[in-house]
Amino acid sequence: MKKIISFLFSSASLCAFAQYTNVMVSNTNSPEEVSICINPKNTNQIVAGANLNNVYYSIDAGLTWNINQLTEPFTGVWGDPIIFTDTSGDFYYSHLSNPSSGSWIDRIVFQKSTDGGQTWGTGTWTGLNGGKAEDKEGVAVNPVTNEIYVTWTEFDNYGTANPADSSRILFSKSADAGQTWSTPVRLNKISGDCVDSDNTVEGAVPCVGPAGEIYVAWTGPNGIVFNKSLDGGLTWLPQETSVTATPGGWDYNISGLQRCNGLPQTICDLSGGANNGTIYINWSDQRNGSTDTDVWLIKSTDGGTTWSTPARVNDDAPGKQNFMTWMNYDKTNGNLYFVFYDRRNFSSGQQTDLYMARSTDGGNSFTNFKINQNSFTPSSSIFFGDYISISVHNNVVRPIWMQMSGGALSVWTAIVDGATIGTNEFSLDKKPIVELNQNFPNPFSQTTWIKFSLKKAAKVNLCVYDAFGKKVATLLENEEYKKGDFDYIFNASSANLQAGIYYYTLSADENRVTKKMVLY
Repeated sequence: MKKIISFLFSSASLCAFAQYTNVMVSNTNSPEEVSICINPKNTNQIVAGANLNNVYYSIDAGLTWNINQLTEPFTGVWGDPIIFTDTSGDFYYSHLSNPSSGSWIDRIVFQKSTDGGQTWGTGTWTGLNGGKAEDKEGVAVNPVTNEIYVTWTEFDNYGTANPADSSRILFSKSADAGQTWSTPVRLNKISGDCVDSDNTVEGAVPCVGPAGEIYVAWTGPNGIVFNKSLDGGLTWLPQETSVTATPGGWDYNISGLQRCNGLPQTICDLSGGANNGTIYINWSDQRNGSTDTDVWLIKSTDGGTTWSTPARVNDDAPGKQNFMTWMNYDKTNGNLYFVFYDRRNFSSGQQTDLYMARSTDGGNSFTNFKINQNSFTPSSSIFFGDYISISVHNNVVRPIWMQMSGGALSVWTAIVDGATIGTNEFSLDKKPIVELNQNFPNPFSQTTWIKFSLKKAAKVNLCVYDAFGKKVATLLENEEYKKGDFDYIFNASSANLQAGIYYYTLSADENRVTKKMVLY
């Protein structure tokens, strides 16, 4: 991987007046169509990606970010990023290909990082099939076997209306941490066309059931359909089964966007809680009219044999636009999280907010809350991508989305604590209660001063992390401090630290600030 840009946003980059702290990840290299993943083994480590070849990593739970560009010498990198981890905590960046010779988007490529997203190996791939186009992959990892499952759409000839050309859903897996891939097998009996619109089969996303089942749903000419394997992907149902219609199709118009889709996302609850084994599918459609796009959830509690009535996730009044949804769940408690663009706060026009919804009862009810600080207005002259994303683990909730400012795209995340949703939101006129100064001296050889201020009494935690996000020293732990100015003398030798880059993080109540320091 060639590193072209590397910097950290200071605490000034955090939007302090947002209901939830907003962090700009990047505004360079025209980023759009984003994916994000929290490392469940270390929630301070987060990796994200954006079209066409942007990669970002954070070692402080998303407060600050490093920015790189992904390269692959054999296949090239051509968008549709999906970021995920395996059971070892290694990150993967899956994407489409753009080789210097040969066909465009002719395979699904996987690159692996064993250092939290800082460097990436060369790619391995699946799906190469002559000149056919391979598009829109979805990925899942079996938590027991560490097998990686991938599903995607193959086009005979991408973008053509020729009735002789068709699209299909393919499946492949890796049993050796992404080194090699099985021969792809077809999952759908009913073909789609190659237009890349409502009658094309698209949006195949796999998930894993509690007994190792592989579930896949996608959409196309017959609405959302479903298939499954009970033997690790060797055999599948002879024909996909119907889940629900999608009136208006999956490819619809939203003013201000070049295109917008309602492709489904599929997950299965493996939390061990009350909804363990429930399969959920999330999508958006215009069944209520072209000016009333809604976000939906449907579920099955019997392995996909029967499905519930679709439930409306957005809780605003009818007649507003809610679109481009993504879903995930917290494997530690089963809570569902949704992220989507929303225009409920505007009477007309194209102004847009980002909303999240949460369900703590298996999709029976939903709480909606606004995430972004500043609304924005997209422009149809700038491609906005096809999806946004969200990652969750142990109440660490990190959405990722695109927005526009000054005619340019930027990528954002927000610092959301699932344990305190509904109680820890900032009021719009309230600033964070903590200020953290740069340590002095910096760089330092052994001892350095860390100074901070509190606007009110709070319990304070002060910790040091290495460059990989591993906690290496706890300096203060739930210490009661009154309002005022304070300092801490840190002796690196007492923590047996070697020369290198470290990060110190101060948290007080719901506020958290991180800064970089260098030990030589």
